[in-house]
Amino acid sequence: MSDVDPIHRVTIISPYALSVFGGVQEQALAMSRELSRRGLEVQVVAPDASDESVVDTPARLERLGPLVSVRANGSRAPLTLSARASREAFARILAFAPEVVHWHEPFAPRLGWRTLRAHRVAAVGTFHRSGTGPALTWSAPLLRRWARHLDVCVAVSEQAAHTARQSCGVSPTILFNGFETERFTQFAREPQQRVTVLVVGRLEERKGVSTAITAVREHNAHATIPWRLVIAGDGPERANLERLAAADAAIEFLGAVSDENKRQWYRRADVVVAPATHGESFGLVLLEAMAAETRVVASDIAGYRDAVGSHAVLFPRANSRELEVAIDQALASRDAITLGRAREHAESWSMRHLMDEYLILYERARAIYGAGVA
Repeated sequence: MSDVDPIHRVTIISPYALSVFGGVQEQALAMSRELSRRGLEVQVVAPDASDESVVDTPARLERLGPLVSVRANGSRAPLTLSARASREAFARILAFAPEVVHWHEPFAPRLGWRTLRAHRVAAVGTFHRSGTGPALTWSAPLLRRWARHLDVCVAVSEQAAHTARQSCGVSPTILFNGFETERFTQFAREPQQRVTVLVVGRLEERKGVSTAITAVREHNAHATIPWRLVIAGDGPERANLERLAAADAAIEFLGAVSDENKRQWYRRADVVVAPATHGESFGLVLLEAMAAETRVVASDIAGYRDAVGSHAVLFPRANSRELEVAIDQALASRDAITLGRAREHAESWSMRHLMDEYLILYERARAIYGAGVA
């Protein structure tokens, strides 16, 4: 294969099941759609052989192995621990014959491990995680050995790059998380009868949804114009959050929603709130809301600050009183100029721009792999 030949086929590996909503899975699917639009053949490999749901991508899907839920980084990761699935993934990738294999979270168990260790094709790894922990500390020597099989490394933020440098000894290129901005104005805006505050994401303790519930209930206890809180997502904290909501009619739990339904809710909401307390390497949900021309409120944490610039109202994390004030500020500043500038800001993270950058890195990985440098 000549290094100047164009890339025809790319394999994207998500260690997390597409049947469960998550930022990594969203990135893998959005990349597959954009590459397919450019005429490439794309293979997406992910866990959960039992998943027969329709996935929004023209890519060839390979869903392998039994699904398990493993605690990781304050969350629960939907992955497979099957060595057989890892071997099967390797065989199917070889049969597809890609010029590049692109791992998301390359060291997350276990689906892509066999392919990574074999290093039979140019390898690109994208690191999403920010924050360390005992598992990363204990496994650092192994990760540093495996990192030699990656020809090019990328991180989605400075926080994720720091984690990758500390745990894996790599020096990743920092690229943003991208998304298909045009999809977020696909639906007409649907004004609601009551002021609607929307939270989107997994219901985990670190996501800070309890702060949003408390803020809305405290507001409604004294305000003349009450708010409605809509929570789109599911997870291990749901029962605790429902107890905190105390059957309040102003608080609605939608459960897990489809990507299409999520985009519809962005267009219904007056304000989107992201109240996470930690562990967010990049605030993609905030940019999605901006692309939908909806005002954004976010906790003042590093990953969110990097994403929003000056185009969101920030509040001190886990502070319900300050969140109430921030929502009031956001509601009072939903003019066309403010929303337009936020949408322009979100456009800077379009998937089109991101894949322009990745295609350059794919070619770099091919050159490094072909030279036998890695």
